[in-house]
Amino acid sequence: MRSKNFFLKKKLKIKDLYPKAKIKKNFLVDNITSLEEAKLNDISFFDKIDYKNFAENTKASFCITTKGLEKFLPKEVDRVVVNNVLFELSLILKKLYPSADVDFPDLSLNLAKTKNLKSVKFGNNVLIGKSVKIGKNTIIGSNTIIESKVEIGENCVIGSGCIIKSSIIGNRVMIQDNCKIGQKGFGFIPVKNKNMKFPHIGNVLIADDVEIASGCTIDRGSINHTIIGKNTYLDNQVHVAHNVKIGSNCMIAGQVGFAGSTTIGSNVSIGGQAGVSGHLKIGNNVKIGGGSGVVKNIEDNQIVMGYPAVPLKEFLKKNK
Repeated sequence: MRSKNFFLKKKLKIKDLYPKAKIKKNFLVDNITSLEEAKLNDISFFDKIDYKNFAENTKASFCITTKGLEKFLPKEVDRVVVNNVLFELSLILKKLYPSADVDFPDLSLNLAKTKNLKSVKFGNNVLIGKSVKIGKNTIIGSNTIIESKVEIGENCVIGSGCIIKSSIIGNRVMIQDNCKIGQKGFGFIPVKNKNMKFPHIGNVLIADDVEIASGCTIDRGSINHTIIGKNTYLDNQVHVAHNVKIGSNCMIAGQVGFAGSTTIGSNVSIGGQAGVSGHLKIGNNVKIGGGSGVVKNIEDNQIVMGYPAVPLKEFLKKNK
């Protein structure tokens, strides 16, 4: 799915951000993004050796990194070397996207008018922001808020009491009552006696034929996007943190929680009240038992259970 920029970006050149850095070309910054997605005139960041392959092949023009990692970057990539990459990244995000670290109320909201969206049905007291796009034959329940620039596809059903921001939603998507989608994620950097908020400039991208049950929370991405793949089902009260990517045809039972930046493959089933730690990779065709705690990567076609989650045979042997 395509993404879009929901936050106003200042027009700054790289020399405006780093006036003392030795830079080959003083380019106008297009975006801040990951090593693998970065293009010419983008800023990226490299803070872990795990991303070495992406660093060696990045197309970014500029990178924030550490002394120990800069040697893996291509010679043509300008860089700044710092002690704390995420702290520096947060400072630059605040300069480029000054409104992305706080979810300010959308003051452009107005009552939905059917004359502007003739094929869309609205319940009572639906509020819509500027430049919202809603496809044909979609139904929006009462007291729901759709904030500025959100896009919703055709033949969708959005329940009552939902709040949707910073999101692009496909066709035939069902979102039940009281879901919160696209708000800022839980991102802080401890600095002396306070926590520094980490801006979130990403989107929530929900593919076709997804169903999201009541009371779910899906945070937008911090840098990259939070993604829910085609034909995936989320049960009640599931929490999806920033940058999580869930594949197609997944079945996620109630009260499952995903910590940030974890990738879930396709055809994955997860039982109720399981928890998945951050920055993990869960393969395709994986089954995770209810109440499990996943703290390590899981390869394709595995069945795991317990805390910490282990292969099912091992779990059953330990719990005879």
